[in-house]
Amino acid sequence: MVFFSKSVTVANGLQAMSADSPAVVTQSTHIKPIVTDDNSFALNGNNVSYRFHVDNVTGDLLGDHFGGTVTGDIPTESAGEVNGWVGTLGRVRREFPDQGRGDFRIPAIRIRHSEGYTVSDLRYHSHQVIAGKAALSGLPATMGSEKDVSTLVIHLYDKYSDVAVDLSYSIFPKYDAIVRSVKVTNNGKANITIESLASLSVDMPFGDLEMISLRGDWAREAHRERRKVEYGIQSFGSTSGYSSHHHNPFLALVEPSATESQGEAWGFSLVYSGSFSIDVEKGSQGFTRALLGFHPGQLFWNLPPGETLTSPECVSVYSKDGIGAMSRSLHRLYRNHLIKSKFATSDRPALLNSWEGLGLNFDQSTIYELAKEAANIGAKLFVLDDGWFGDEYPRTSDEAGLGDWVPNPARFPDGLEPIVKKITKLKVADSSTNLRFGIWVEPEMFNPKSTLYHEHPDWALDAGPYPRTEIRNQLVLNLALPEVQDFIIKAVSDILKSADINYVKWDNNRGIHEMPSPATGHAYMLGMYRIFEELTAQFPDILWEGCASGGGRFDPGVLQYFPQIWTSDNTDAVERIFIQLGTSLAYPASAMGAHLSAVPNQQTGRTVPVAFRAHVAMMGGSFGLELDPAEMPADDKAALPGLIALAEKVNPIVLNGDMWRLNLPETSNWPAVLFIAEDDQQAVLFVFQLAPNVDHAWPHIRLQGLDAQALYKTDGNAVYSGATLMNLGLQFPFNSDYGSQVVILEKQ
Repeated sequence: MVFFSKSVTVANGLQAMSADSPAVVTQSTHIKPIVTDDNSFALNGNNVSYRFHVDNVTGDLLGDHFGGTVTGDIPTESAGEVNGWVGTLGRVRREFPDQGRGDFRIPAIRIRHSEGYTVSDLRYHSHQVIAGKAALSGLPATMGSEKDVSTLVIHLYDKYSDVAVDLSYSIFPKYDAIVRSVKVTNNGKANITIESLASLSVDMPFGDLEMISLRGDWAREAHRERRKVEYGIQSFGSTSGYSSHHHNPFLALVEPSATESQGEAWGFSLVYSGSFSIDVEKGSQGFTRALLGFHPGQLFWNLPPGETLTSPECVSVYSKDGIGAMSRSLHRLYRNHLIKSKFATSDRPALLNSWEGLGLNFDQSTIYELAKEAANIGAKLFVLDDGWFGDEYPRTSDEAGLGDWVPNPARFPDGLEPIVKKITKLKVADSSTNLRFGIWVEPEMFNPKSTLYHEHPDWALDAGPYPRTEIRNQLVLNLALPEVQDFIIKAVSDILKSADINYVKWDNNRGIHEMPSPATGHAYMLGMYRIFEELTAQFPDILWEGCASGGGRFDPGVLQYFPQIWTSDNTDAVERIFIQLGTSLAYPASAMGAHLSAVPNQQTGRTVPVAFRAHVAMMGGSFGLELDPAEMPADDKAALPGLIALAEKVNPIVLNGDMWRLNLPETSNWPAVLFIAEDDQQAVLFVFQLAPNVDHAWPHIRLQGLDAQALYKTDGNAVYSGATLMNLGLQFPFNSDYGSQVVILEKQ
């Protein structure tokens, strides 16, 4: 017989709630965020219910519902007769499936015990409800006050191994978002090994579903992949040590008929920056199981007696109004309850980055001239990219200098401070403000040709006698080592204290190949998060941007600390429409760095008009330039001040507003995006034409999300009702390929 107990223990310094607390009530009254009784549990948002219960005979947690709001009693789901090889546990929807015991589907956890077997028997023991939400030790996590979020913790126990598992479910009702993490504690007397662990496992009912993921590679990140969920296992993930360009830690499950604006959609987003695995399995009984968590090939975490392993969080959201509404829920949650930076939704200056303009070939004179050009066209921030550092091994190519974070004395004989002072005295054109200064760093790497490597070759990640693979002539520092973490924190701190630096671009230009053990990958992540936490807390007034050869580490874990991420090294404006709209499936536009670059484009060789390039870049939260204005055609250069001014005008709406993907580039020659301001008083419409439309009518672009009863004034002073704009729309005749237009709407 299984013993069940109801717990109201205080955990993590937060006040636990009794049944009389406003966040937990019995099912006989109106809906609250968390509803419990002795053996059933419900998490309720504005438009979502997530329900599961304890099997009173076995003590297993069984899922009941994840979807639109349900109240009161719900019908019991029949498992049917048990015939064949699949036992009872393989015929039900399990909340946290363990290994063995007749469920042949992928487990959420696999523990190898000291004796060698991998069977677990995790049963319900107790639960508690907590006001608010505790932080995760050493890991990024969503956050909120008691008004924003409530948490249910389910305690499971395996009496045969003395392993305890805590499942933490946090509900953000306003966003229809449920966040789950898992903590495993070894209460036994022998070491165990955690071979696999999913942050979230959910079994959907029998039915047809499709899955959407984001795939790609360097310079073509975040391309949508939509496919039918078939019987069997469909998996993707990353083994690169980081979340990667290849697959993003995001999954959507949708009805086959779901579109941007209609149908049911479930979104899952893993708050983690390391190797991960996402598995979707349609089992023999027709249930679809989705699991997101650590990559099992890069875990094998040794857990001695008395120690714990905590998984990253997985965010899940539900939408009854299509894929677009699913995305907007994630966007709002991440803007308001994930990104810690004070720059999350404000103060993103238009910038000019030196990389595509100068590369590694510069000195302090050419840098100052480029900064003057930036100020003269109206940019507010100048960013000095790669090549400014290295003493004994100067960074004049990518073969040397990484790890030696001191100014190159040949290029900056007096250090950074004099040139930074000179640059920050420049007045921005048509403005009373001074130009700000930013800098590029890549602190997780070092070159073998560096002083740091010669002093600490043992700091490189390796696998004993096996060769150390160099990519871009560099090796990866072992951030699992506390001494390496301390070195990076001090080196970056010293740079930021040496001059008036307002912005940091933190790059990472290779994946991890060799490691001492699979567990090093997660230990590296914990070290990296410690570095990010300490530096961003020490320098809260600096705007930090994440980068990993573009979008190689565009994930919620990085966003906890860095409010923006360089979306892709591919700055071709046409390609960027696909990349940015793909990225927006999970991430807000406010998090995207997007720049106008020179033509022909360095990645594709394509030439598109300067306005088109700028309009695409304006759809990112951080608008910038990746060029040398002095090398531009005169007409293009003359257009820059006006385009920068327009970018600054629409930027607050992009940063704070809801994003509506009206037409997708995969299915339309006229991609279109609408951002509606948080207060609903303004909106900005972006419309593009990709291929010529010769001797043919143009489509109407129908807007969404407006107030049907209100009037809206457009740029041309025409006034239309919201109903007209949504049900009829606007036409945009373009006379060539690569046409674009930005329209600002003002609610009257």
